[in-house]
Amino acid sequence: MATTSKSKKKKPTGVTGKMKDSEFHKFFIDGLKDIYWAEKHLVKALPKMQKASTSPELAAAFEKHTAETEEHITKVEEVFALLEEKASAKKCDAMEGLLEEATSMIEDTEEGTMVRDAGLILAAQKVEHYEIATYGSLRTFAENMGHTDVVNLLSEILENEKATDVALTEVAEGFVNEQAAEE
Repeated sequence: MATTSKSKKKKPTGVTGKMKDSEFHKFFIDGLKDIYWAEKHLVKALPKMQKASTSPELAAAFEKHTAETEEHITKVEEVFALLEEKASAKKCDAMEGLLEEATSMIEDTEEGTMVRDAGLILAAQKVEHYEIATYGSLRTFAENMGHTDVVNLLSEILENEKATDVALTEVAEGFVNEQAAEE
């Protein structure tokens, strides 16, 4: 009795013609363009938030997040390349609003106070939660389309965003909120 070996078919990570033309794929690409714009503008805003920080711990967290955001931009560009798409940005109204709110936090709080740091953490966590929601959804979309390599990159970014959110919470709960309440 002869046996035949069945080779397991690997899900394609590229984009088939049919998939590329689908509304779902176009929607996915539109979401990537949106978060690409968001990351490119966030990387410019974070140094301003760092400079406005009162505590060295929060300033260091913003400095670290700036470097991580630069990596996110590179990874999103890799995602575009894997999908054979040009990396282009589409204005993200949500991130624009969140960054305007961060600027308002700086303008509406007194320099050198923990109240300002509490406000900056609040603004930064709003940004993180937006990014977590976006990357989580984009990763799920990529899974549904069989883009394994894309899923891996988006998962890396998502986990990093979640870790940043936790780090900000630790700074807030470690001392900022308590000291802000005493001011």
